[in-house]
This record gives sequence, structure tokens and C-alpha cells, in this order.
Amino acid sequence: MVAKILRRMMFFEILRFRRTFLVRAFSMSSLSPLASLLKNPSLLVKLDDGHLQSSESTFAVYNPADPNVIVGNVPIMAREDCSRAIQDSHVALTTHWRDGTTAAHRAELLRAWAALIHDNADDMATIMTMESGKPWKESRGETDYAISFLEYYASEAIRPSGAGGGFLTPTPFFDPGSGAPRGQVLAMHQAVGVTALITPWNFPIAMVRISLYSFDDPNVLFVSNIDCNLTSFCAVMRKITRKVGPALAAGCTAIVKPSELTPITALALQVLADEAGIPQGVLQTITPDTENTASVGEEFCRNPLVQKLSFTGSTAIGKMLMAQSSNTVKRLSLELGGNAPFVVFADADLDQAVTAAVASKYRHAGQTCVCADRFLVHASVHDIFVGKLKRCVQELTVGPGMEEGTTLGPLISRDAVASVDEKVQEAINEGAELVLGGSPLKRKGPSYYDPTILTNVSSDSRIWKTETFGPVAPIRPFESDEEALAIANDSNAGLAAYFCSRDLSRAFQFSKR
Repeated sequence: MVAKILRRMMFFEILRFRRTFLVRAFSMSSLSPLASLLKNPSLLVKLDDGHLQSSESTFAVYNPADPNVIVGNVPIMAREDCSRAIQDSHVALTTHWRDGTTAAHRAELLRAWAALIHDNADDMATIMTMESGKPWKESRGETDYAISFLEYYASEAIRPSGAGGGFLTPTPFFDPGSGAPRGQVLAMHQAVGVTALITPWNFPIAMVRISLYSFDDPNVLFVSNIDCNLTSFCAVMRKITRKVGPALAAGCTAIVKPSELTPITALALQVLADEAGIPQGVLQTITPDTENTASVGEEFCRNPLVQKLSFTGSTAIGKMLMAQSSNTVKRLSLELGGNAPFVVFADADLDQAVTAAVASKYRHAGQTCVCADRFLVHASVHDIFVGKLKRCVQELTVGPGMEEGTTLGPLISRDAVASVDEKVQEAINEGAELVLGGSPLKRKGPSYYDPTILTNVSSDSRIWKTETFGPVAPIRPFESDEEALAIANDSNAGLAAYFCSRDLSRAFQFSKR
């Protein structure tokens, strides 16, 4: 059933998406420190198509592990660049892409792109780690995950349910005399058109999944319940292939706007897409700096040629984009903030629950939108769970993502560290008990935060009620399933939830509610 739901979810996205191509150059000299780490430095050479010359200025992308190190200097693209990209995308769509290619050909291009990413997977992971800070092994895993999306959508492109396919449905019309049905109703799937895809910094390449993890003991269940409509494992490369894959498969064109914090991964993907033979104008990447990001987003929303907008990011920005898109009545896919509960029932296998908790909470230093943000542990096992969790978290190795053995990297910026610490200190002042961590790791650098565990956290605390992008596990006990359910549902975010129990029925019934 889970696989069927996932397949249906991805199929629906294919019906709505497609994409395009556009490039800028950034100098190899400015990227020499990064280039020296790559087997294929040409990933850093952007093609110059001559259409984006409104500004020759650049903005710097910094390494979170050492904010004094510039990973690369990326061309600043403004609203006028975005407008031209949209126009080029529309031309490519209408002249040769949507109606001029077969599904089989689009699938072939997707597979070629996936193969090139596979061939350059280590380099892609290095670029991602250098600009996002995550441990290299996480980046490498994300690269494989990103490839899987392209391979999946390449297969979906040629199914009868893909673009150009359709289905017959019983007609509601009938002959008044005989009562016999008249005619047939035919539904056909067609590409939407130009799509604008805005991706976040924390997962630059891929996206979304529904997870059902069964452990070695078949009687032990850990369920990850993720909303099929609004799901993400926030990723730079993964986000892009998860959005672009169905877009291209369906016959749309697309313009990707990566985060200004992690644009180099997206630009490297663009190079490989071009090498794979994806035509000019079919996939484009634009790179506004912080100052120009808002105006580029507004252009996406207000330009009538853009038929579909996909955004992954904060709830506040999602609402703004929705409002700006209202005049052109765009199709929207918004994956916004989360505040996932992690519920440990009395019958859970606590060792496995701790393993799952660490994976869910401390991956990418807690900077994912489906991270466990609120830990609810049954009172009868609360202290044991906290003790086991503390010992496990103490074994994490904090350091630069490129250092071998690192299991927890830096936060994305100094501001992120300040935000996390403010919420932690606020919770402590409100009565929370500090079990572990609780302060910036200044000896490591300005962007590191000590993995933290808090207990006795108030449900009114900001660290409990709002999403915390950081390595902090706030924990509170519960006495009954009903109490846990009420606390878990006391949130305006529905992105993900996690349950640890030996009782399959309890886990799924709790999940439904």
C-alpha cells in the first residue's frame, strides 16, 4: 500500500510538471580551492548562452565549516534575467519540447542525466558538503537518492498514465428514448507548461519520501508518517531532481532557482543536464543573490507564462508566494515548515527507538523539515530513553563535513546558531532541564552547535511550538495515548510524525488520528 501511495503521488506530480535549461559562467580562478578537490573541475564551468548579461557582478558562497572560506563566486541574476529565462522557456516549450518530443525520448534524456550524475557522484557530494556543511557521507547518499528520482520518472514518462496518455470513463449522457449511453468521456494528460521550481539550501539535489521502517525484530515497528502532499527531506540536489524529474518527464519546461546559500550544486547539475543532451531552454537555472531573490520570486508568481510554481521553504514565504500567484491563478505545490512529533510508547524497543531518534533528529545537524522536533516519551520509560539517547548522542563526531568520521556538521550560518541558542536558553529559563549540550561550539567555529537534549520542556515553549533547525531534542513525558495524541496534534504543521511501538495496530491507529 505504501508503495502504491508513493507511486500515485509521484504520478500526480508528473501530470503537473516539466522543465528547461539556462546557464551562466563563473570563473575557475575564483573556485580554485573547490576545483582542486574535484576529479572533474569542469562541473564548475558554467556555459554562457549570451542571454543573461544584465549584470557582471557576483556574490560569494561561503563554507559553513569555516565562514571565512569562499567556496565560489556566483553571478548575480536579477528580475530581468528571470523574465528572459521565462520567455526562453516558453519558446522552447512551444517550438520543440512539449509537442516535439516523445515520452521515450524524454525518458532517455533523464536516464542520460542520471548516468552522468552517477559518474560524477563523488564530486557532486564534495560540492554539496562544501557549500551546505553536511557530512560528506550524507551528501553522497543524497546524490544516490537524487539519481533514483530521475530513474523513477524516466520510467513513469512512458507509462499510459504519463503525459500524452489518458483514460476512458463511463459517460453520464444517454439517449432519451432508449436510455442507452451516448458517446464516451476521454481524459487526456498534458504538460502544464513553463514551471518555476524554488528549492531550499539544506537538500540541494532531491526530495520527498514516505518511510516505513521494520527492524530486525518483526514485532518492533517504527513508523514515519509523512503527508504525501507536503513532504520533504529538504535537499539541494535531491530537491532539484525530485522537482525537475517529473517536470521533464511530463513534457514541461522548468526554471530552477536554488537557494543563494547553496547554488553551486544546482549549477553543477545544470552542466551535467546540458551534457546529457537536454536542449537549450528546457532546463534553466537562475542565481539571484539575497537582494534579488524576492523580486525573482515575484516575477515567477506574476508572469502569466509561468503555469506552475513549486516551492520548498518557510510557511511565511509560501503564503507570500501564494498571494502573489493569485492574480494569475497558478497551480501551486508548496512544501512548507514542519514540527514533527516523535512518540515513544511504553512497549517500544528503546535501543531501536534511540537509533531512530538520532537518525531523525541529528541528521544534517537537525536542519531538515521532517526532523523530529518534539519528543513524547511514555512516563514509564522516559528516564531510560533519555539516558540511552544521551549516551548515543555523545558518540556523535562534530566537525567539518569533509573530515572523515564526521557525523554532525555545522549549521548553515552564524545566524542559525544564534537562533537555535536563543530558543534553547529561553526554554531553560522557562524550566526545561539541560541534559546535554546547550551552547555554541565556539572551539570548532562560529557555525557549530553542541548536540543538545532538553527534558521537562513546556508545551508553550518556543522550542516546542515552532520548528527548530538545529541539533536540539526537546523531550516531555506522557501518561496515556490520548494525552500523547492531543500534544502531537497541537501544531499547525502536518509534515511528518514518527512512532515507536511493538504494537502494529496501535501505531497505525495513532498515525491515522
